[in-house]
Amino acid sequence: MTKADIISEVFDKVGLPKQDAEEMVEMILDLIKQTLKESETVKLSGFGNFVVRKKNSRKGRNPKTGQEIEITPRKVVSFRPSMIFKGHVIESPSAAAE
Repeated sequence: MTKADIISEVFDKVGLPKQDAEEMVEMILDLIKQTLKESETVKLSGFGNFVVRKKNSRKGRNPKTGQEIEITPRKVVSFRPSMIFKGHVIESPSAAAE
């Protein structure tokens, strides 16, 4: 599913004009991005949490040359699904077919 698909679903199910549905989805995504940029957790009840984690520097290898390199510290975003979300995915008939 793409962002355009989400906008279409909001348009179909909520009945907002397409432009309003697009603006609403964009505002929600921008709010999530801004919150994560400030290193805050985004908690969506019944869905899951988006968490910003700090990764320390570490040694790695250049895959082309095999040379050892230092990988700089950075922030990464991880998603932790809620138990409700996990249960819904596991019980889904389409998930069993895959």
